[in-house]
Amino acid sequence: MEFGVVLQPNPPATGLVEMMKRAEAAGFGYGWTFDSHVLWQETFVLYPRILAETSTMIVGPMVTNPGTRDWSVIASMFATLNDTYGDRTICGIGRGDSARRYIGLPPVTLATLSSAMSVIKGLAEGREVTHHGQSLRIPWVRSGSLPIWMAAYGPKALRLVGEQADGFILQTADPDIARWTFGSVRAAAMDAGRDPSSITMCVAAPAYVGTDLAHQREQLRWFGGMVGNHVADLVARYGTDGPVPRALTDYIEGRSAYDYAHHGRAGNPSTDFVPDEIVDRFCLLGPVSAHIERLRELAEIGADQFAVYLMHDDEENTLAAYGDEIIPALTLRPARPAGLPGPGGPAWAARGCPACPGRPECEDKTPITGADECSSALMALNRQFRARFVLVCGRD
Repeated sequence: MEFGVVLQPNPPATGLVEMMKRAEAAGFGYGWTFDSHVLWQETFVLYPRILAETSTMIVGPMVTNPGTRDWSVIASMFATLNDTYGDRTICGIGRGDSARRYIGLPPVTLATLSSAMSVIKGLAEGREVTHHGQSLRIPWVRSGSLPIWMAAYGPKALRLVGEQADGFILQTADPDIARWTFGSVRAAAMDAGRDPSSITMCVAAPAYVGTDLAHQREQLRWFGGMVGNHVADLVARYGTDGPVPRALTDYIEGRSAYDYAHHGRAGNPSTDFVPDEIVDRFCLLGPVSAHIERLRELAEIGADQFAVYLMHDDEENTLAAYGDEIIPALTLRPARPAGLPGPGGPAWAARGCPACPGRPECEDKTPITGADECSSALMALNRQFRARFVLVCGRD
């Protein structure tokens, strides 16, 4: 399983960049950001700084939408970043919730989203597409790769993921919902003649490591409200006895008006309707062992990545716990050796070969000051082939 971190681009931007650097040092391979251009700072403006100050981290929005920027602008931004920093971007995309509703617009249709994904990916990868009724190609793009992962909950959206997207983003860590959504995406992929295993499955949810469950629940209750916005749309379309599992729909019965001014924030007064049971199912709480147990279950269901929404009052300690104990337990990477710096210090994983991580230099006595070439190549292979290559080297 791979790991990502999801952050809100709150001012000052330096804080976001620093947290991304700490996340990469802790073993997170993906850096995601919210993309609501009024509620938070403009996320695409921040990506060059994040990419410049990290080594191998893949960066992108969770999630953007086709309705607040022209599709050619989105494609050109990704292509420019890839041309400058290597193919280190990813496009998480959906119909648009807070970014659209907060400025008085509804989410876009699935038909619009489907067309947008084709145009954005095609332009960013150097192909000719039809946009605004005419043929269009970005002439300076010679090659490149832009994976597009789509967020979805409902049957029609899940079908579109399976038919078209490179990856699926499920914004809840409920294993039962993961089984249903993953199965729906895979079935749609097979019906479309695609290999279901080619679609990356990403579970995204808040995580809080600690022992005070009551406090953790209050800090993460906002997430049930955020998911509830999408569920309310599903209930309006399909009803409570439709194809959407009641495990996803029943809890919004007491939901009333939602104030997007508090969107994605602890203490959101619009989320009082969210019961403790939903917080426990949708999020990861409790000690390290509870996180590892849930993540292993999600991995068995088919989750390829867990993206941590890091938005509560103990972010740094949770990040450290993931780097020290949780990520090593879910990957083949060894735990950080005692005495080497953790999050907030230099990237420990780049201080030596993965087979002997405590060494400050290679066999040829060349000091390692950044991400070493062999480690970077290994990560690239794993991303390209969705495999788990292991690097073995000798001390002599």
